[in-house]
Amino acid sequence: MTFQIKRVYEPASTADGVRVLVDRLWPRGLRKADANWSQWMKDIAPSPGLRRWFHHDPQRFAEFSRRYRNELVGVAALGQLRRLGRGHTVTLLYGAHDPNINHAAVLASLLRRKNSPAVVRQG
Repeated sequence: MTFQIKRVYEPASTADGVRVLVDRLWPRGLRKADANWSQWMKDIAPSPGLRRWFHHDPQRFAEFSRRYRNELVGVAALGQLRRLGRGHTVTLLYGAHDPNINHAAVLASLLRRKNSPAVVRQG
Protein backbone atom coordinates (compact mmCIF):
# COMPACT_ATOMS: atom_id res chain seq x y z
CA MET A 1 0.00 0.00 0.00
CA THR A 2 1.71 3.16 -1.22
CA PHE A 3 0.15 6.58 -0.84
CA GLN A 4 1.93 9.64 -2.11
CA ILE A 5 0.92 13.22 -2.75
CA LYS A 6 1.47 15.48 -5.70
CA ARG A 7 0.34 18.89 -6.76
CA VAL A 8 -2.42 18.59 -9.34
CA TYR A 9 -0.56 21.01 -11.64
CA GLU A 10 2.51 18.76 -11.90
CA PRO A 11 2.72 16.47 -14.93
CA ALA A 12 1.42 12.93 -14.56
CA SER A 13 3.89 10.06 -14.57
CA THR A 14 3.64 6.30 -14.70
CA ALA A 15 4.97 6.18 -11.11
CA ASP A 16 1.76 7.93 -9.97
CA GLY A 17 -0.35 4.79 -10.24
CA VAL A 18 -3.99 5.63 -9.53
CA ARG A 19 -4.41 9.41 -9.43
CA VAL A 20 -7.16 10.77 -7.16
CA LEU A 21 -8.05 14.44 -6.73
CA VAL A 22 -8.79 15.01 -3.04
CA ASP A 23 -9.76 18.69 -3.13
CA ARG A 24 -13.35 19.85 -2.61
CA LEU A 25 -12.96 22.65 -5.16
CA TRP A 26 -11.98 22.36 -8.79
CA PRO A 27 -8.30 23.42 -9.22
CA ARG A 28 -7.93 27.00 -10.39
CA GLY A 29 -6.84 27.46 -13.97
CA LEU A 30 -7.21 23.78 -14.88
CA ARG A 31 -9.54 22.97 -17.75
CA LYS A 32 -11.72 19.91 -17.39
CA ALA A 33 -10.29 18.65 -20.68
CA ASP A 34 -6.83 18.70 -19.07
CA ALA A 35 -7.85 16.78 -15.95
CA ASN A 36 -5.65 13.71 -15.60
CA TRP A 37 -6.97 11.61 -12.72
CA SER A 38 -9.20 8.60 -12.36
CA GLN A 39 -11.38 9.85 -9.50
CA TRP A 40 -12.39 13.05 -7.76
CA MET A 41 -13.19 12.43 -4.09
CA LYS A 42 -14.61 15.74 -2.89
CA ASP A 43 -16.02 14.26 0.32
CA ILE A 44 -12.59 13.37 1.68
CA ALA A 45 -11.46 17.00 1.63
CA PRO A 46 -11.74 19.19 4.74
CA SER A 47 -15.08 20.89 5.31
CA PRO A 48 -15.40 24.41 3.89
CA GLY A 49 -15.37 25.86 7.41
CA LEU A 50 -12.19 24.04 8.41
CA ARG A 51 -10.50 24.96 5.13
CA ARG A 52 -11.33 28.65 5.62
CA TRP A 53 -10.19 28.57 9.27
CA PHE A 54 -6.86 26.93 8.39
CA HIS A 55 -6.11 29.19 5.40
CA HIS A 56 -2.79 27.32 4.98
CA ASP A 57 -1.34 29.01 8.06
CA PRO A 58 1.68 26.94 9.19
CA GLN A 59 1.04 27.94 12.82
CA ARG A 60 -2.41 26.32 12.63
CA PHE A 61 -1.29 23.13 10.92
CA ALA A 62 -1.11 20.91 14.03
CA GLU A 63 -4.62 21.91 15.12
CA PHE A 64 -5.87 21.68 11.54
CA SER A 65 -4.48 18.14 11.29
CA ARG A 66 -6.27 17.10 14.48
CA ARG A 67 -9.57 18.63 13.37
CA TYR A 68 -9.30 17.17 9.89
CA ARG A 69 -8.64 13.66 11.24
CA ASN A 70 -11.75 14.04 13.38
CA GLU A 71 -13.76 15.06 10.32
CA LEU A 72 -12.65 11.87 8.57
CA VAL A 73 -14.34 9.61 11.14
CA GLY A 74 -16.92 7.59 9.25
CA VAL A 75 -16.18 9.07 5.82
CA ALA A 76 -16.74 6.26 3.31
CA ALA A 77 -14.15 7.66 0.89
CA LEU A 78 -11.41 6.84 3.41
CA GLY A 79 -12.21 3.14 3.07
CA GLN A 80 -12.41 3.50 -0.69
CA LEU A 81 -8.90 4.96 -0.76
CA ARG A 82 -7.57 2.17 1.46
CA ARG A 83 -9.06 -0.40 -0.93
CA LEU A 84 -7.58 1.40 -3.95
CA GLY A 85 -4.18 1.26 -2.26
CA ARG A 86 -4.16 -2.49 -1.79
CA GLY A 87 -1.27 -3.55 -4.00
CA HIS A 88 -1.25 -0.26 -5.91
CA THR A 89 0.32 3.14 -5.74
CA VAL A 90 -2.21 5.89 -5.15
CA THR A 91 -1.29 9.51 -5.74
CA LEU A 92 -3.42 12.02 -3.88
CA LEU A 93 -3.66 15.20 -5.92
CA TYR A 94 -4.08 18.60 -4.27
CA GLY A 95 -3.98 22.23 -5.34
CA ALA A 96 -2.23 23.89 -2.37
CA HIS A 97 1.18 25.47 -2.89
CA ASP A 98 3.03 23.96 0.09
CA PRO A 99 3.72 20.21 -0.24
CA ASN A 100 4.02 19.79 3.55
CA ILE A 101 1.31 22.07 4.92
CA ASN A 102 -1.88 20.80 3.31
CA HIS A 103 -4.70 18.33 3.85
CA ALA A 104 -3.34 15.78 1.37
CA ALA A 105 -0.20 15.41 3.52
CA VAL A 106 -2.40 14.70 6.56
CA LEU A 107 -4.53 12.27 4.59
CA ALA A 108 -1.55 10.40 3.14
CA SER A 109 0.05 10.02 6.56
CA LEU A 110 -3.21 8.62 7.91
CA LEU A 111 -3.56 6.19 5.00
CA ARG A 112 0.05 5.00 5.33
CA ARG A 113 -0.53 3.78 8.88
CA LYS A 114 -0.71 0.01 9.00
CA ASN A 115 -2.68 -1.89 11.62
CA SER A 116 -4.01 1.27 13.19
CA PRO A 117 -7.52 2.60 13.48
CA ALA A 118 -8.67 4.55 10.47
CA VAL A 119 -8.85 7.70 12.55
CA VAL A 120 -7.62 8.53 16.02
CA ARG A 121 -9.79 10.96 17.97
CA GLN A 122 -8.04 13.30 20.36
CA GLY A 123 -9.54 15.33 23.20
